[in-house]
Amino acid sequence: MKFTGKEIENLNNTLKDKTPLEITQWAILNAKSPVVTTNFRPYEAAILSVCASSLSDIPVIWCDSGYNTPNTYKHAEEVIDLLELNVQLYVPKQTSAHRDVVMGIPDIEDPKHKEFTEQVKLEPFKRAMSDFKPDVWFTNLRKGQTALRDSLDILSLGSDGVLKVSPFYYYSDAELDVYLEKHNLPNEFKYFDPTKVLGNRECGLHTN
Repeated sequence: MKFTGKEIENLNNTLKDKTPLEITQWAILNAKSPVVTTNFRPYEAAILSVCASSLSDIPVIWCDSGYNTPNTYKHAEEVIDLLELNVQLYVPKQTSAHRDVVMGIPDIEDPKHKEFTEQVKLEPFKRAMSDFKPDVWFTNLRKGQTALRDSLDILSLGSDGVLKVSPFYYYSDAELDVYLEKHNLPNEFKYFDPTKVLGNRECGLHTN
């Protein structure tokens, strides 16, 4: 799926009036090798639901840092079973138990924090993208989350040429609460991302 910047701008204007499911179905029809990524954080069931509804066997890339809460793992199992997801699990090359001994979870100001983020999040993600080589990447980015995400839209093009599709881009938390309830989808708020520390900080996956 190849688009110019102007074409993406025009498509975003058109897609803004579509439902998340309609946006997802449009992207699937135009994709050759789509994937959706997830970390089973709050509200992830929404994006996973529309993707699975549009393409039942779409690869669901789960980069598990190894530091998730028990609640998140239970939630993940519930959503995977409910939506019959085709989960492709990617984990760091070093276990969290080993890393706890040699590095721990470095503070955001610690020089080791960059290496930590590379190990637990970026390297598994790069490995997954290298394996699947997607042309379309579904994600649950939303306006208002960070300054970077405010500069994006429903469709955005990465430097690698992959089209990033965020069907719920203009949804607020309150609107997603209604969406999840309407579609009988579960949610879970006890979530921990060791690479971000601050809720409005980018982890590195969406900065290219």
